[in-house]
Amino acid sequence: MAEDAWNSRDPARVALAYTPDSQWRNPAKFINGRDAIEAFLERKWSTELDYRLIKEVWTHADNRIAVRFAYEYPDDSGHWFRAYGNENWQFDAGGLMERRIARSTSTPSPTSIANFAWLLGHRPDDILG
Repeated sequence: MAEDAWNSRDPARVALAYTPDSQWRNPAKFINGRDAIEAFLERKWSTELDYRLIKEVWTHADNRIAVRFAYEYPDDSGHWFRAYGNENWQFDAGGLMERRIARSTSTPSPTSIANFAWLLGHRPDDILG
């Protein structure tokens, strides 16, 4: 469900999965609160065009999950990038994410190897992470 929400590129939809006072540690940014998360995602997707994401759960215990992710996007200049990373998620008693710690690396990617080229929304089952 998280992957589908992010692939919608709808900041308001994604932000609803987080508590109003959620804390993010994104590689070089500290983001606090649902409103700030939504604003961050609006800025992100204004330059990371045709963003497509794949998430995979690595492990989970109690109210915590670790995931790995990969995503591709062309920037607003037409240059393609691929990013890889890991996230640690912590949920509140109601199932909303209250803490997200992420680390990622983005590298240039020639368009000839852009593999995440499905229509906006749900990743097709035949495209594996």
